[in-house]
Amino acid sequence: MSFARLTFLSVAALTAVHTGLAHYTFPDLIVNGTVTSDWQYVRETANHYTNDPVTDVTSDAIRCYELDSTSAGAAGIATVPAGSTVGFQPNIDLYHPGYLSAYMSPASPAANSASAGLDATWFKIWEANPQYSSETGMTFPTQNELQFTFTIPESTPSGQYLLRGEQIALHVASSVGGAQFYIGCAQINVVNGGDGTPGPTVAFPGAYSATDPGILINIYALPAGYAGYQAPGPAVWSG
Repeated sequence: MSFARLTFLSVAALTAVHTGLAHYTFPDLIVNGTVTSDWQYVRETANHYTNDPVTDVTSDAIRCYELDSTSAGAAGIATVPAGSTVGFQPNIDLYHPGYLSAYMSPASPAANSASAGLDATWFKIWEANPQYSSETGMTFPTQNELQFTFTIPESTPSGQYLLRGEQIALHVASSVGGAQFYIGCAQINVVNGGDGTPGPTVAFPGAYSATDPGILINIYALPAGYAGYQAPGPAVWSG
């Protein structure tokens, strides 16, 4: 084999490795500063080896990206007091620029049931938007972070839930199907909760359209008069 051929193959292999490493999973739940083990409370995802994202917002994978029907039963249920700081730790840093959010869904009959979260029961409790100004353009404060955390509203009713963390990576989102969705669903039991009424609620799939302005966007060539990032999905419920 010629040196030139060998060099080409080496560069291609390194490129493939780099691309794979730039993708990620969210295997670890964080509860009040404690990081749990991989997949201890998070449903093991189909990309647990490849790290590949979801790109089709109409697929069932957009909900929790489970490996298969055994993922729910294989993960435990973490006890989390309402008002706690929770979050997810990816297997590498959040390499891609994008938008982060967190949703919850009441889990019936239990958080480790494969039938939990299948209906229009999801409500958003947090988001971290890209920032924009005419001077600096679009910036991404959460890029390269090692974890992301947020608070479960104190008025969240007690009970079992799915907690869904998501990043929508926007680096190649200029065409339909280009945005990359990185997703993890943790199974939790909220205790010491309140009497709030979470909402508005949405279903996954159904919450997003492939042409939503926060999903179909060229972050490197924003249109004239651009006014700022428009987050997809419902408004945040803060309790």
